[in-house]
Amino acid sequence: MTTALLDRIGYMAVPKIVLFYVFTPLPDPEAVRLWQHSLASSLNLTGRVIVSEHGINATLGGDIFDLKQYCKATRGYAPFRGADIKWSDGLGDDFPRLSVKVRPELVTFGHPDEVMVDESGVVGGGEHLKPAAVDQLVAGRGLASDGGDVVFFDGRNAMEAEIGRFKDAVVPSTDTTRDFIEELESGKYDDLKDKAVVTYCTGGVRCEVLSVLMKNRGFNEVYQIDGGIVRYGEARGNDGLWDGSLYVFDKRMHQEFSPNAVSLGNCVGCGRPTPIYVNCDNLSCRHMYLRCEDCTAAGIQPSCGDCATADALM
Repeated sequence: MTTALLDRIGYMAVPKIVLFYVFTPLPDPEAVRLWQHSLASSLNLTGRVIVSEHGINATLGGDIFDLKQYCKATRGYAPFRGADIKWSDGLGDDFPRLSVKVRPELVTFGHPDEVMVDESGVVGGGEHLKPAAVDQLVAGRGLASDGGDVVFFDGRNAMEAEIGRFKDAVVPSTDTTRDFIEELESGKYDDLKDKAVVTYCTGGVRCEVLSVLMKNRGFNEVYQIDGGIVRYGEARGNDGLWDGSLYVFDKRMHQEFSPNAVSLGNCVGCGRPTPIYVNCDNLSCRHMYLRCEDCTAAGIQPSCGDCATADALM
């Protein structure tokens, strides 16, 4: 009987999710892809792993026992040794399948040539701030909305920001990550170029690239939250500058950092706060919208507002 099997005797399955990224030069992304796929599939993990010449970006779900083995093996590869792996509770079937792919970018902003990496990470990105340093920066210089010169800049899609965001954050009008370049070059945010801009996103990977793109377009003082919203929420809960729920890309679809957290999103049916996104019942529509459990159970507002309006006009 193997040690691994002995370790499982009397073991109760505990579903978990891990999230991490590493920016580092990878001369053979395809070889890394094959290794990661073999490793994750042998451990019955599901989720998504993206590999590029710039590094790796992964979100995986499975039993804690299997995930620990995966993390140990992944960190055993020298370029990934320093991976900051974030853990959260799972539901057990958080992802439908395992996907491991090679792509030109770890995050698809559409400008891979603007990103350069070395063994230390992204070259020329924003300064990393730990959660305490974020609070200190704001306390010392004040938010722009209060007459200071610090502003939070949301690096996620606008839909994600509906249920939670940092205090008085600027939320660009983006449906996909590719929309950010047009937004940055539109002139809408030129007044921020001489302010202290703190970018943020779920786990930090999008801001690694976004901060470079912003600096390349004239934003002079750009920061990023080390570890993203996840690390800030773990450190501060809802007692800091974060407000509401965090949108996540697994079956849970949202998480909160304290029991008393209240989503900033509102149900389309009753208007009460809710972090729950649902798919429109119209199969030709891919729009997601906010609807609470009570309204869903009552069959209220089965389609999104756009579809409901279109149906009424027919």
